Amino acid sequence: MRRAGQWVVMFLTGWVVWASLGHAGEPAYTRTKDVIYGRKYGLALTMDVFRPKQDANGAAIIWVVSGGWFSSPEAINPIFCNEYLSRGYTVFAVVHGSQPKFTIPEAIDDLHRAVRFIRHEATRFGIDGERIGITGGSAGGHLSLMIGTAGDGGKRDARDPVDRCSSRVQAVACFFPPTDFLNYGKKGNEVIGSSLLAPFRAPFDFRELDRDKRVFERVTDRDKVRSIARDISPIYHVSQDDPPTLIIHGDADRLVPLQQSEIMIEKLKQAGVPAKLVVKKGGGHGWRNMIQDIATLANWFDQYLLSKK
Repeated sequence: MRRAGQWVVMFLTGWVVWASLGHAGEPAYTRTKDVIYGRKYGLALTMDVFRPKQDANGAAIIWVVSGGWFSSPEAINPIFCNEYLSRGYTVFAVVHGSQPKFTIPEAIDDLHRAVRFIRHEATRFGIDGERIGITGGSAGGHLSLMIGTAGDGGKRDARDPVDRCSSRVQAVACFFPPTDFLNYGKKGNEVIGSSLLAPFRAPFDFRELDRDKRVFERVTDRDKVRSIARDISPIYHVSQDDPPTLIIHGDADRLVPLQQSEIMIEKLKQAGVPAKLVVKKGGGHGWRNMIQDIATLANWFDQYLLSKK
């Protein structure tokens, strides 16, 4: 079994290899690095903003930069934005609080904050705050679905005006996401703490603040762990007002079973949400020329974001 860091390197390295397919020359976009969208524990949360130099369509795509819930500015490569930029989208490459320091619930909170910030600053970025899509692969796909299913309307009485904004998005399109940690690969298979996700122990090392001791204590109660596992599983947040959702998943994926996408799409359809699963025959957790499938994601965004112009 590979260690968590090795899995992350494999995932991100694959994307770096694909990046070599890019073309040299003057880019048709501007890139603003390290835009601060929030702060926590004295640290800045950042995103890079890519804007097409011409023919912007006013819609936005949030790219969740995450593999194994590891997130880093160094993993932001413009080649993953090119398809969207060529169609006029403004792309926000969001870096969340990364494992091994931060857990999945904390990463989800960061993504909510990112969406609120983008919507609050819509005029600044030249976008329509009601035409926002979200995408990612693996952990990034999981976090995309969490925002798609559990986005909220914001807190009207919040001190920070950003937190008064909605974290809902209008479309989701992603690759091979985990969706149900309590039924992983088959019904009743609770994967947290199992050998399958052992390489990713850190993001599942849930902590809660003990306000009396003023320290974060590890959650050890099994029922509480199961409750958190349910809370971070997108399938349990599905409702009829969720955004149209597309998932692409390989049928030979041994890390995230195809079943995870199958049950998610089925649940969305049962709720009356437009949803589609594209199965890549022989595809594992990533596949050769996967970058070409970003066009399929972009077509989905075109259908549900550009029609609202």
